[in-house]
Amino acid sequence: MIGRAALLFGILSLCGACAEQGEGPVLSSGDRYVAAEALTADYRLGTGDKVKVSVYNEPGLSGEYWINPDGTLSLPLIGSVPARDKPVAEVAAEARARLADGYLREPIVAMEVVAFRPFYIMGEVAAPGQYPYASGMTAMNAVALARGFTPRANRAVVRIRGEGTAAEVNYRLTPELIVRPGDTLHIGERFF
Repeated sequence: MIGRAALLFGILSLCGACAEQGEGPVLSSGDRYVAAEALTADYRLGTGDKVKVSVYNEPGLSGEYWINPDGTLSLPLIGSVPARDKPVAEVAAEARARLADGYLREPIVAMEVVAFRPFYIMGEVAAPGQYPYASGMTAMNAVALARGFTPRANRAVVRIRGEGTAAEVNYRLTPELIVRPGDTLHIGERFF
């Protein structure tokens, strides 16, 4: 009888551990654990980002613009410039080329991101919801923005679904785990 009870307890413990972590393995290394500077170096634009465009000596063409839901950047004179999944420098070069094609002689165009698209956090945090992204944000920063863990929160694992992906991936919750714009974080519930 004691053997059956021990076996049942072991099975329940394994089920609880699986439910606590979600499906799949828990990652503790990889591209989510790199320095935040590496993220901003090859940052790709997406819907919800806001960029500042400066055209030298042309204040009427300069300003701050949002990336549209269709992934384009609407600029004066030249219209829509494709921006989704492209680096800022590539979009600026495209805008410069279009302005040089019949509008301005040798235009100088500078572009920078002034507001990143938001990230989302749900589950066992005090205030789940949408929050503004800041450069260099970690999963621990995201939990702090959401006013911390609830008493039932699993503080060891976070599930993250990157923007444009369908599956959540389990990550070990460490101070080095970075969040990207558009990510959805899910803090699960612990059972023991």
